[in-house]
Amino acid sequence: MEQPEDMASLSEFDSLAGSIPATKVEITVSCRSLLDKDMFSKSDPLCVMYTQGMENKQWREVRKFIVDYFFEEKQNLRFDLYDVDSKSPDLSKHDFLGQAFCTLGEIVGSPGSRLEKPLTGVPGKKCGTIILSAEELSNCRDVATMQFCANKLDKKDFFGKSDPFLVFYRSNEDGTFTICHKTEVVKNTLNPVWQTFSIPVRALCNGDYDRTIKVEVYDWDRDGSHDFIGEFTTSYRELARGQSQFNIYEVVNPKKKMKKKKYVNSGTVTLLSFAVESECTFLDYIKGGTQINFTVAIDFTASNGNPSQSTSLHYMSPYQLNAYALALTAVGEIIQHYDSDKMFPALGFGAKLPPDGRVSHEFPLNGNQENPSCCGIDGILEAYHRSLRTVQLYGPTNFAPVVTHVARSAAAVQDGSQYSVLLIITDGVISDMAQTKEAIVNAAKLPMSIIIVGVGQAEFDAMVELDGDDVRISSRGKLAERDIVQFVPFRDYVDRTGNHVLSMARLARDVLAEIPDQLVSYMKAQGIRPRPPPAAPAHSPPQSPARTPPASPLHTHI
Repeated sequence: MEQPEDMASLSEFDSLAGSIPATKVEITVSCRSLLDKDMFSKSDPLCVMYTQGMENKQWREVRKFIVDYFFEEKQNLRFDLYDVDSKSPDLSKHDFLGQAFCTLGEIVGSPGSRLEKPLTGVPGKKCGTIILSAEELSNCRDVATMQFCANKLDKKDFFGKSDPFLVFYRSNEDGTFTICHKTEVVKNTLNPVWQTFSIPVRALCNGDYDRTIKVEVYDWDRDGSHDFIGEFTTSYRELARGQSQFNIYEVVNPKKKMKKKKYVNSGTVTLLSFAVESECTFLDYIKGGTQINFTVAIDFTASNGNPSQSTSLHYMSPYQLNAYALALTAVGEIIQHYDSDKMFPALGFGAKLPPDGRVSHEFPLNGNQENPSCCGIDGILEAYHRSLRTVQLYGPTNFAPVVTHVARSAAAVQDGSQYSVLLIITDGVISDMAQTKEAIVNAAKLPMSIIIVGVGQAEFDAMVELDGDDVRISSRGKLAERDIVQFVPFRDYVDRTGNHVLSMARLARDVLAEIPDQLVSYMKAQGIRPRPPPAAPAHSPPQSPARTPPASPLHTHI
């Protein structure tokens, strides 16, 4: 039996790690106190929205104010306002009223996902205010639950019946297919009944109900060379009809069909049940007021090298940020928009402190024992540089104290209004592995996640173990309830061309990508529903979603 081309991806596919298309968010725009450019009447305002490419930094116009949302990326947006004077699609023929820049994270992270910003760009004039709201599109949150059985499948095993399983593929815009679900194997039967499974609708069809869904049927083989029985196609719209004559599918093997004139099919697959429900999403919690509390912990052990020497990982060059500062900025500038007070606790570990030289594994970088919070990312960098000048790098490398420190704060508020993220930046080999594992297992019950960035050239085997992607972390025989640790080595993101901006955007994307699911998994485990979003202030004008006017197919009137 010839092996299908996608067999390798099939055997490696992890249903939990399958890439799901982004959540789609609709931006609504309204304005107040715009410049009046028309002599005898009010302006006829038009808003044009642009997104910025991560790689090439080019601004690209968005036709419809709907964008893909990624928590883990800095998504720059630009809004230009014009007073329409004619039907010309050329923007230079219209009066410019002002512009605003922000990130999608800023809008989403504002109270009620509603951001007000002053318009600028016309010298010497107050251009008014732009009000931006973000609303998640509803089909992004639907989860479909379904069950299938099959009848009279082809027998593939010489000494017994087949061991069938199903593989589901989502079709992409370019006509290719992406694997999105794999059922369990039912042993030794030609009439299997598979277990019920749930899948996000956007994983199944990216929210397009008529898009083709391909299903392949295989006979499982121990050596991984699973035998292809046949395939069929359907769509979300078809499946949503539920159990009916429309949802009994002939399983066809195209090669057999070509070779044998009398070939009918290789069995049938029947949909037994189908249901869909709306899941609470990360954006529901953020819009309902959940704050993300960001804490950073920095490694001050002697193995980093003398900060005054250029070989040190803590070296403060006048020309560029060191690895610690780069990693902190990359993660911090994205996460900061989800914390309204922008006050971030910053801790150090592994140093001797003045005046008596005692070793500490959780000291405040700002020197304030009562309140280790710093104002903004710049405040953390300032406190970090201050500590480098005042403490003595020492050791050992203990993580447990900073993990426990943040866990105490997380334990104090478990009603869903706050979620803590701890960023640990370290150069090395951990000294208190057993205690750290215990601290993480205890923290997994709490509203918190941990990001570890390893800098320098050390072996980070212990960090990979803490990450728990392959084997869930445990302590004293107790398994962590959730996987809350994400580790990346900084060296994997150092761009040889020196393009720090792009490589740090990639680092932030990789360490932050799991946070939304970790937050939602905590809330679901605790049975916490999102709060309703706060009401918009009474003085704001009614907001209408941006629409494309017939006169100008390129832009969007307010």
